Amino acid sequence: MNSLIALFTLVTCGTASALTAAAREASITGRVIITKVMTKKRVTLPSYDLRGVTVNSGDPDKPPGSNPAVDELSRVVIYLEGPGLKAATPTQGTLAQKNRHFDPEIVVVPVGSSVSFPNDDPIFHNVFSLSKVKQFDLGYYPSGETRSVKFDRPGVVQVYCHIHPDMSAAIVVLSTGSWTRPAPDGGYSLSGFPPGTYDLVVWHRSAGFFRRQITVSEGSTPAEDFVIPVNEPDSNATPKPGSPK
Repeated sequence: MNSLIALFTLVTCGTASALTAAAREASITGRVIITKVMTKKRVTLPSYDLRGVTVNSGDPDKPPGSNPAVDELSRVVIYLEGPGLKAATPTQGTLAQKNRHFDPEIVVVPVGSSVSFPNDDPIFHNVFSLSKVKQFDLGYYPSGETRSVKFDRPGVVQVYCHIHPDMSAAIVVLSTGSWTRPAPDGGYSLSGFPPGTYDLVVWHRSAGFFRRQITVSEGSTPAEDFVIPVNEPDSNATPKPGSPK
């Protein structure tokens, strides 16, 4: 009998603690609205022949020579910056080289993660970056091989191929686990972080950074919408001559 009472007490206390912890968490929702196309069209030949091997340089599901519209929302990452946020566990990411593209175009990983760069094309590729966050050059390597890089600092790493200058991608390295990508309609949500004041950051690969300081109280779910492009630049950016201060 005493053991049953002890078990009941333990379960009750555990449930109460979990409910209390959940009540102390905060969340936000919002929508990213992109008002115009900001990504330049990728100009390449539909295919080329190298040593008898044809490599499709476009989307294999599209007819040759077609130029599908760019999904601007797929080029967005949303995250929080500030004290008290939990860091995510490092992972192993993959940025493949396929059909003379980097796939996917954007990879998001926590600080301390590694990213592999497999060559899935029947031709040689090269992967390099001159970004301040992480500079590297993996050299030239053939089909079926891969190289790996560890990213130990937060920031955006732009990635290119020496052989094919039209190939590019970005690796977003975050020091926080509070991040997300927008849904096809632009909606997003972040939850599970403690109440407080943070920088809410929206990054678009072409438009850059948009920051907004927000204060989220316990149990509240404020709505924060972003319209891109808009006169809401990165607060750390230097104003251009003639721009409003």
